[in-house]
Amino acid sequence: MPLYVVTDDRHVGETIAVLGKWLYRYRSELAPFTTAMLLTATAVVLHPHHSGSWPVAIAAAMILAALIAGGKRWLDRTIERVYGAAVTAAGGVWLAAGIAHGPTAPPLPGLLLLGTLAGGAPWWWHRRRRARVRIERTIQAWPDLADTIGLTGSRVMSAVVDLWGWRARLALKRGQTVTDVIGKLPAIESALSVRPGSVRVEPDPARADHCLIHILEKDPHARPIPWPPPTGETVADPVDLGVFEDATPVRVTLLHRHALVAGIAGSGKSGILNVILAALTACPDVVLWGIDLKGGMELQPWASCLDRIATNPREAGQLLADAVAVLDTRATEMTRRGSRLWTPSPQEPALIIVVDEYAELADDSPDATNHADSIARRGRAVAVTLLAATQRPTQAAMGKGAVRSQMDIRVCLRVRERRDTDLILGQGAHSAGWHAHTLNAPGKFLVSAPGHDVPRRARAYLLTDERVRAIARAHHGRRPQLDALSSDAIDHTTEEEEVIDAELIDTDPEQALWTGLLEAPDDGLSVSQLMKITGMGRTWIYSRLQQHADANRVRQVSRGRWRAATRP
Repeated sequence: MPLYVVTDDRHVGETIAVLGKWLYRYRSELAPFTTAMLLTATAVVLHPHHSGSWPVAIAAAMILAALIAGGKRWLDRTIERVYGAAVTAAGGVWLAAGIAHGPTAPPLPGLLLLGTLAGGAPWWWHRRRRARVRIERTIQAWPDLADTIGLTGSRVMSAVVDLWGWRARLALKRGQTVTDVIGKLPAIESALSVRPGSVRVEPDPARADHCLIHILEKDPHARPIPWPPPTGETVADPVDLGVFEDATPVRVTLLHRHALVAGIAGSGKSGILNVILAALTACPDVVLWGIDLKGGMELQPWASCLDRIATNPREAGQLLADAVAVLDTRATEMTRRGSRLWTPSPQEPALIIVVDEYAELADDSPDATNHADSIARRGRAVAVTLLAATQRPTQAAMGKGAVRSQMDIRVCLRVRERRDTDLILGQGAHSAGWHAHTLNAPGKFLVSAPGHDVPRRARAYLLTDERVRAIARAHHGRRPQLDALSSDAIDHTTEEEEVIDAELIDTDPEQALWTGLLEAPDDGLSVSQLMKITGMGRTWIYSRLQQHADANRVRQVSRGRWRAATRP
């Protein structure tokens, strides 16, 4: 507040005005000394004529200290309530002594000085107090700062201190929007004298001429975040990917939705996939297929939980062709039932196809990308969905176009160039504040999905290789089989299989089954192939395979594929 002084001496008046402004500016830092002066003044006034009122002072101080100690409504931290109660009680005892004996009676002056310094030290070093002072001074200086950074007419409406810094609500001049503020982020960081990349801007959902600004004085994602056990019990439950900067969880629902995970090498794509697979493999109503054209290197730790895994373009093409067959059959069945969505259950599970490095698939297997395009356009309703990860999310790398455009969930990790943000999250994303090029650690990401339409930074949970192997072992026994309707739709009629079928078919189903298992290739035969060889049904095949497995005569090479344990 301005201080006006009338004096004949212009220099004296200016000095007093400057001193008054200085005292007002640093009123928070001087609060312990101000309190000591008020106690002294009170004792000076009451001691001459009311020296017998000292018990009232003690009683009032103790009541106030008790209220502060139990006042969770005013002070949310226990240590702050203890500090406030102790200072109030000590001040009350000194005031009572000052009223009874006079504030200058020894040793009261020395005790007041020591008490002021001892009680002032926590006050001066308290982080939230210092942050609150900075906020107040920023609010006072904001009109000048706004003129400097090009947001003339804006004003700070309110501000609060949080764990990592402080946040404020900003009212903009008519005609300005949050986009104008996002474009001024570097200038705002410079004006506030904070580190680069520490200011976050979000739109106010209530008004277009307001926005929310969050200043992070410390990085809440500086350290990796350990993965907590999954809480979902079905594929319909949201999957926890990590946490936002305000410590709220990042949750996305993968059922009936395609997902894209993209970012440069070393940005943490494998970590995101591990978190998703750790959650999905715990669900008894989803079957997982995998495509890993790095020879299975990325998905190999999860092989025991994957119903199928393809490691070369030919296998990938066949896997996606089978997925299209499942899609078509389920669509026909839903038409017969009169339903519009496939509801997963352990008996009729959803099918999610995890593709690592989708761009390699588009380069090496054009037929596979045609099948993926069909799944992207028609698979959501029948619960046949894609989860694609890539370093190159361009339109050419993602195939014919439907794959990338149909991705409902997009997880964007660190990218090199600003334009890459638009390739992953959609045209205009960077201008709207999705600045993925500023992410500075593996696992940090932005997510665009239903319910997540505001650019908020997050960090994925950390899963070590040892933890991944342990989770895969724990979840292996609860993995479901594809339902009979979908399994029967899969057509394995390659030329190699036709030759095997012709050679192994026999009038005796038992002998045909055993011969087929003995002559099976290294990757085994599927149950559908064994059904063709023997002419028997699926239940009969599974029953005989279980008998042979109990006797250690056959072994399961991968999920759904079998061969004899020993060769002749």
